[in-house]
This record gives sequence, C-alpha cells and structure tokens, in this order.
Amino acid sequence: MTPFPERILVRGVNWLGDAVMSTPALQRLREAAPNSEITLLTHEKLADLFRHYPHVNHVMTFGDGEGVLSIARRLREKEFELALVFPNSHRSALEIYFARIPQRVGHGRSWLLTRSLPQPAVRTRKRTVGEINTLIAQNARRQVFPAEGHHINNYLHLIPATWCPPTLHVREDEVAEAKKRLPNQGIWLGLNPGAEYGPAKRWPIERFAEAANRLYKKLACGWILFGGPNDAPLTSQIATACSGPVVDLAGKTTLRELCALFRCCKAVLTNDTGPMHLAAAVGVPVIVPFGSTSPELTGPPRGAIVGHVPCAPCFRRECPIDFRCMHSIEVDQVVQETLKVCL
Repeated sequence: MTPFPERILVRGVNWLGDAVMSTPALQRLREAAPNSEITLLTHEKLADLFRHYPHVNHVMTFGDGEGVLSIARRLREKEFELALVFPNSHRSALEIYFARIPQRVGHGRSWLLTRSLPQPAVRTRKRTVGEINTLIAQNARRQVFPAEGHHINNYLHLIPATWCPPTLHVREDEVAEAKKRLPNQGIWLGLNPGAEYGPAKRWPIERFAEAANRLYKKLACGWILFGGPNDAPLTSQIATACSGPVVDLAGKTTLRELCALFRCCKAVLTNDTGPMHLAAAVGVPVIVPFGSTSPELTGPPRGAIVGHVPCAPCFRRECPIDFRCMHSIEVDQVVQETLKVCL
C-alpha cells in the first residue's frame, strides 16, 4: 500500500478499549506516511482521547443521531484519497463507500471496499452452558489463544505493520491540574472495580476491598476510585471498607481528566475494561484479574492475572455456574503483583 497518498482518512472504532487498542496502527501509519495528512473520524465521546495526539493531523467527530449519508457528505468535501476502516461494521464501510473515497481498505465487506482483507483468524464466541459443563467434567485446561490473535493486530494488518504497544499522550499541565483534586499523599493507587460488558468481568468487590487494605498496610497508600456513573454503588462500597485516604471519582471525570488522574497513580488495580487500556496506554502499570475474557486477545502488554479453570475464557456477560474463574484469583496474588510494580 505504498506510497501513501496525501490525504488519508481513518474510520475509528466506537468503544474506549478498542480505540486505545487502535493507537499502534495510527502510530505505524504515521511512520509509514510521514508526509500525509491523516484525519481520524471518531465518535464524539472519544474525541478527547486524541487531544494532543501526535500521529494524526485532524479529528472529525460524529454523534449518535447523525446518519450514514450525512457523514458521507461531510467526508466527500475533504476529498480523501485513501480510507482505512477499522471497525468491522457494515455501517462504517457504507459511510466510506458513499463518501466516494477511491481507495477503501478494511476486513471483509468486499462489495463496499476496494481492498478487502480476510477477517481476523481468531474469532470468539460465547460458550454455551453445555460446553462449559463438558469442559469442567473433562477437567480441561484453560484455553490459551496465540499472541498474534490480539485485537491490536486486527488494526495493524490494514497498514500493514509490526506490533507496538498502545500509547496516549498526557501533558504535564494536565497532570498538575489533576493533582489538585487529591489530598497530599505519598503514594496514590487507582482502583477501577466496574466493567461495562457485564458482571462476568468483575473481580468480587470484597476482594478489591481486602486487597486495598492489605496494600495500605504495606505502602501507606491512598486510593483513587474510578468508574462511570453506573459504578458509583461499587466504589461507594469499597470506599466504606477501605483503610487510609480514599478519593471516589466514579462518574466525576472527563476522558482527559481520567487520563491525567491515571498518571497520578503508581499502579491501577482494574478489571478488563476500557479504562484498563487507557491506564496502560498513558504508562501506568495495571494489575488485571481476567476471568471470562482472554488476555491473549484483549489484554494489556503486562499485568494480567488469569484464573486457571477449564471453562475460561467463556466470553459470556454473566457466569451461568459458580463464577469459579474470578474466585480462583486470590487476593494474595493481586497484592503480590501490585507490590512488584510499587516497590
């Protein structure tokens, strides 16, 4: 796909975790096309993620209410020569098709794209209850996926380019402003107990609280509790149970503030969710209990702790049996992994 044309559009993905995992492809595209003008089209809720981001020239946004043809008309005015379509949805490809961009690259959807790459080799699906019970009866080993199946590679294949870790940029003045929200404290650790996908991705609340208290005894640390508005009941329970200083910011941060506050943390204890990817991408060590999902496919570069049970990963939103994957991850494991990056 070289040489790259002058005007390139990247149709970005719509979810926080996926957007962070697409940043290696944006970086590699900039390296491969240093003289091109690169525009990222993304949902308005994710626009702040790419503020001060050095690998794109412009960010265009759309909202929930804007239709395919409206977006296509706006794109057509920019006269893009090449579009890389990161999402696998037909809608995203239709936007590019109706924008009449001459080169259109993505996975599948060959009737809408001018260059259609095969769908990712690793495709996941939710296991049935019958499959789960059979694996348990057989005492099978936890399924391990090949590293090349990681979601990051799905975007890199469109360049094509080699792997690099997700990276996002936070300015020091943003970090300084974030610190004003925190009392004077030697060490701050972050704790993110929610997960939008569902309860199957959530390490039990009581274990988060116990881990927090054990770490306070070792580090005399304070805790910043993170999450969206729907996570406030979870963080409230943990705040009540925690020893030491606690600042509960669930539902009280913008995306940029979240990036900056993560930078104030020595480490972040989190479930497998969008903020996990965000914390790792701004350079903060993460410690992540994995149950129903696969760290080989969507995990951070470092910090995953897996429950070794026959039925994992099942990719289900809710556990249909006894939640053994997360219960198999002990508090001591999480505490020890956290101490490794804090001491």
